[in-house]
Amino acid sequence: MIRYVAAATLALVALPAAAQDNPPFQPDCARIDAFLDRMVADGRTVGASALVWKDGAERCFESAGDADREAARPISRDTLFQIFSMTKPVTGVALMQLWEQGKFGLDDPLEWHLPEYAALKVAVGENADGSPILRDPARKVTVRDVLRHTAGFTYGAGGDPQNAADRVWERLQPLSSDKTLAEFSQAMAQVPLLYDPGTHWHYSAGVDVQARLVEVLSGQPFADYVAEHIFRPLGMTDSGWKRSMADRPRLARIYQGEAGALEPWNDDALLEANFMGKPMTMGGSGIVTTVDDYLKFARMLLGEGALDGTRILKPSTIRLMATDQLDPRIAPENRLWLPGKGSGGFGFDVFVRTAAPQSPDENRGSVGEFFWDGFPSMLFWVDPAQDMAVVFATQKVPFDNAMHREFRAAVYGADYTGPAGD
Repeated sequence: MIRYVAAATLALVALPAAAQDNPPFQPDCARIDAFLDRMVADGRTVGASALVWKDGAERCFESAGDADREAARPISRDTLFQIFSMTKPVTGVALMQLWEQGKFGLDDPLEWHLPEYAALKVAVGENADGSPILRDPARKVTVRDVLRHTAGFTYGAGGDPQNAADRVWERLQPLSSDKTLAEFSQAMAQVPLLYDPGTHWHYSAGVDVQARLVEVLSGQPFADYVAEHIFRPLGMTDSGWKRSMADRPRLARIYQGEAGALEPWNDDALLEANFMGKPMTMGGSGIVTTVDDYLKFARMLLGEGALDGTRILKPSTIRLMATDQLDPRIAPENRLWLPGKGSGGFGFDVFVRTAAPQSPDENRGSVGEFFWDGFPSMLFWVDPAQDMAVVFATQKVPFDNAMHREFRAAVYGADYTGPAGD
């Protein structure tokens, strides 16, 4: 296993003296198991599992509760999970493979590769009839912007548009499951930008734009490209967007509501997209996988682009993706909810920790770690300083950041602030 020696060294330099006194860290599987049991017993989720890989070996696999409460089907090692936005780092890896091949430059204007974005405008208000007032952006959207959520794109407003740009989104429905990625991109290019490129971190459908870039630059349908160049080489045989009906009995059910009152979530549209052959293959969501399969992807990232002798990306490319790419001039108030993830910034499709936890309420973690999560409270992270990758799988909405904070405390210990000193 190739370690991030530089990242670990920087972590030791950056940490306060108290962190240097931490004892050598090993995950406590019994504590993780007790955490999962408590989450289920308290009705905060119906079922969950956790998988921890450290120092070149599996250290813990724990599970609790049910994949489908109504069918009395427990969570098992081969349970399938809808991972939602944990799809995004997979898409980023696919696009960066093409960058390594010289297919594009990070600071290329997006329109060089997707001409439909040449006429992008910024919404600066609205007319009396609700139509947007538009102006030219201060500069062009670049591919780097698309990779780090600084393009100014929106994700829509969930049926409750509060501005003229989101009203255009609502009308065009770029991510409708009935659209192809090509049709998505044509519609997305008509939605005004919320901000000038580079001025705000705003979570958006930019990762779906990345998926369309993969199609155009590779000449392959996006899902086919990922299967050929990521899933099959890594042995991720249980991962993909489109599944056969034979897989349905293994699929974990999504539950929604407050603790003690969780009910099945009506996710028919998502199941239709996964199992009924709808055309949309999103770059930002949609993968169905197991904890073991996703751990292979996380281990590849931990291995600086390689897993068990199979190289997916160069080490330097992984380090680039896992480096904070945000301009320091983007103030915390212009980073949406990103500061709630911890002390850090954003790389390419992953959060990047740049400082030790600053308060007892902050998520535990090591400087240099990178991660992302998914709407039904899914989570993974890669901790190079501890030579560790972790996958936490559950299917509970709305997203539960408190559960993630408690899970990290179960993995690291409540007082962890970084790796032990030499």
